[in-house]
Amino acid sequence: MINIGFDQLLGGLATVFTPEHLLFALLGCVLGMLVGVLPGFGPAAAVSLLIPVTFGLDATSAIIMLAAILYGAAYGGTTTAVLLRIPGEASSIATTLDGYQMAKKGRGGPALVIAALASFVGGLIGVVGFVVVAPFSRLALEFGAPELFLVSLLGFALITSFAGNNPAKALLSAAAGLAIATVGVDSGVGIARFTFDMPELFDGLGLVAVVMGIFGLSEVLGQAQKGPLGVPSPLKVARLMPTRTDLRRSAFPSLRGSLIGFFMGLLPGSPGAATSLASYAAEKKLSKHRHEFGKGAVEGIAGPESANNALAVSSMIPLFTLGIPTSATVAIMAGAFTMNGLIPGPLLFRDNPDVAWAIIASLIVGNLILLLLNVPLARVWITVLKVPFHYLMAAILAFMFLGTYSINGSPFDILIMLGAGVLGYIFQLVKVPLTPLVLGLILGPLLEENFQRSLALSRGDYGVFLQGPISLTLLAVITAAVLFGAVRPLIASMLKKKSRTAIAPKELAK
Repeated sequence: MINIGFDQLLGGLATVFTPEHLLFALLGCVLGMLVGVLPGFGPAAAVSLLIPVTFGLDATSAIIMLAAILYGAAYGGTTTAVLLRIPGEASSIATTLDGYQMAKKGRGGPALVIAALASFVGGLIGVVGFVVVAPFSRLALEFGAPELFLVSLLGFALITSFAGNNPAKALLSAAAGLAIATVGVDSGVGIARFTFDMPELFDGLGLVAVVMGIFGLSEVLGQAQKGPLGVPSPLKVARLMPTRTDLRRSAFPSLRGSLIGFFMGLLPGSPGAATSLASYAAEKKLSKHRHEFGKGAVEGIAGPESANNALAVSSMIPLFTLGIPTSATVAIMAGAFTMNGLIPGPLLFRDNPDVAWAIIASLIVGNLILLLLNVPLARVWITVLKVPFHYLMAAILAFMFLGTYSINGSPFDILIMLGAGVLGYIFQLVKVPLTPLVLGLILGPLLEENFQRSLALSRGDYGVFLQGPISLTLLAVITAAVLFGAVRPLIASMLKKKSRTAIAPKELAK
C-alpha cells in the first residue's frame, strides 16, 4: 500500500513538472511572499486575499497556486520575524527570538537561509509522511451518511481546541459561521431561508467574499487602527550564505523539528505557536550551545521553522482523508476545493486521484521554489516594507474590491465582503476567535446534508447514528473532545493558582 502511494506521488510530480503548473507554482510563491511580508498578514489572510487570482484556472492549477500562496506567505512571515521582529503569524513567534538577534549582528542573510533550508526539510519530511498515510484514506470510503455526519460533528467538537480558556467565545464564533451557512435555499426541501426574497442570496453568501472580509478586510482595519507607527524599519541583509558550522548545527534540529511538527499536525487543532515553541524548548534542552539561545542561536531558528512546515503539511492530512479542516488556513483551502468542484476527503482520492497527488507533489515543488527564491528576494521585500504605509493599505483594499467583484461581477458580493470584514474586526476587538467561524461556515452544509440523508435513509430513526463500530468510535471521540474542552479551562486555572501559591512565599520573604 505504501509503495502505491509513492508511485502515485511520482505521477503527481510528473503533472506538476509541466511548464504551466510550474508557472502557477512560481507565481503563487511570489504572491504569497509579497503578502506575507506585510506586517500582520499571515497565511490565512494571504490565501483569502488571493483566491480571486485563481479564478478561470482549472482545478489542479488553482489548488497548486493556492498551496504555493500558503507556503509563500509563511516564508514571508519568517522574513518579517527575522528582519522586523514581527512574526507574520503565531507560528513564527519562536523564530523572532534568535532570528532577530542574528540580524542585529549583521547575520540576517544566514538566518533567512537557515530558515529556508529547515522549512524545506520540514516540508519534505511532511510530504513523505503524507504519502505513507494517504493510502489509508480508502478506509474512510466505507463511511455512509451517518458516519459522515458524525465526522462533521467531530469537526465542531474540535472547535474546543481553538477556544483557549474561553469556550463560550469559540461557540459564539461557530454559531455565527453556522448562521451564515444557513442562508440560501435548503438543498433538502428546497425552501429559501433568510434570503428576504433577494435573488442574490438564493445561492447563499459567497464563500470567497465572506472569507476575504473575515480575514483580509478585518486585518486591514486592524492595521489601519494601529497606523504605521508600530512598524519598525527592517534591518539590512549583508552576507547571505551561512557558514559550515551553521549548517552542521542546524541539521539535527531540522530533523527533530520536522518530526515534532508532523506528529503535532496530526492532532486536530494543534496551534502553530505551540508547535514551534515546543521545538524551540526541545532544542534549548538538547543543544550544546544553550547559552546562545535568545542571543542568536541557529538551532533556535532551524527547529521551529522545520516544525512549522511539517505541521503545515500534516495538518492537511485530516482534510484529505476525512474532509475535516483543522485550522483557518486549511478551512480556506477546503473552501477552495469546493469552489473548484472537488470534494475534500477520501472521495478526492477515488474520484480525482490525479488532482490529489498533483497537489501533494506540489508541496515539494513549492518548497523547492521558495528555497531558491527566499534569500535572493529578501532585499526586494525590504524595499516593499519601505513603501509608505497608507499606500500599501490602499493597494490591498483596491485589490480586495476588484477581486471580490470579479467573482460574479456583482456589487452585492462587495457588500457581503464589507459586512464580513466589519464582523471580523469586531470579533478581533472582543477577542473572539475567527477560526471556529470559518469551520462552521465550511462544515455546516456538510453536517446538515448528511443529517437529512441519514434520517431519510432510516425513515426518521435516530438510532442510525448508534449503529456500527465506526459510528460508536466517532461518538466516543466526540464525547472525549467535548469533555476535554470543558475540563481544560478548569485545569489551567488550577495550575495558574498553584503557581501563584508557590511564588507567594518567595515574595513575602523579599
